[in-house]
Amino acid sequence: QGRLVESGGGLVQAGGSLRLSCAASERTFGSWTMGWFRQAPGKDREFVANIRWSGGHPYYADSVKGRFTISRDSAKNTVYLQMNSLKPEDTAVYYCAAGPYGGGDEASYNYWGQGTQVTVSS
Repeated sequence: QGRLVESGGGLVQAGGSLRLSCAASERTFGSWTMGWFRQAPGKDREFVANIRWSGGHPYYADSVKGRFTISRDSAKNTVYLQMNSLKPEDTAVYYCAAGPYGGGDEASYNYWGQGTQVTVSS
């Protein structure tokens, strides 16, 4: 079994920054892919970014490219999502996920965190 715990969400003004963390425990994810997804009220959950735990290769949704950066710290077993130039439309619950194959489809991810709320005010 694996466990993912997100933190770092909060309320920020448009143009501001937040850094989300996803701490993995109870197992290591080796060559798996770690992803971030988000779900806004009344909308489906959508892909934000992912990174291979072992070798990088970050990939981003077009809506966040150039503003968000995904990274991981193997020593701390933690994945980060640095979010800059935040917009009100970034408001959502952000989820961390882990899967053996990655990609943008949430069905490819086996483990999920509980989510952390990000609210961007205009």
